[in-house]
Amino acid sequence: MRIADVLRTKGSEVAKIAPTASVSELLAGLAEHNVGAMVVVDQDALIGIVSERDVVRRLYEGGDAVLGAPVSEIMTTTVATCSPDETVDHLTVLMTERRIRHVPVLSDGQLCGIVSIGDVVKSRMDELEHVQEQLQAYIVQG
Repeated sequence: MRIADVLRTKGSEVAKIAPTASVSELLAGLAEHNVGAMVVVDQDALIGIVSERDVVRRLYEGGDAVLGAPVSEIMTTTVATCSPDETVDHLTVLMTERRIRHVPVLSDGQLCGIVSIGDVVKSRMDELEHVQEQLQAYIVQG
């Protein structure tokens, strides 16, 4: 299965935030969109990603003063991305090796979606269910 198939099922909406937004605004956006990470964009260009985990670590290190800081101070700037043509298997390896849970999808340099570890697990479950149905049909026809 390809990443494009995952996006077709889940949609291509991406929760975005500006690098100048405060961490408090980030938290509001995460809650509003019910997501675990937001893509940081500046003039429609991907410049980073920031997750709940980033916020928790910075709160632990710096206390609640972090809430007023700009997102640019806590975001990850080396962002792992993928293309719609890549496979879910490839993305699974990438997420496992880099220990990340969210991967923005770029097509011709433009942001066209985001895939989470939950999306990958759902894709795997759907594949397994399909294989099970095929095996059951084969046995019944047997």
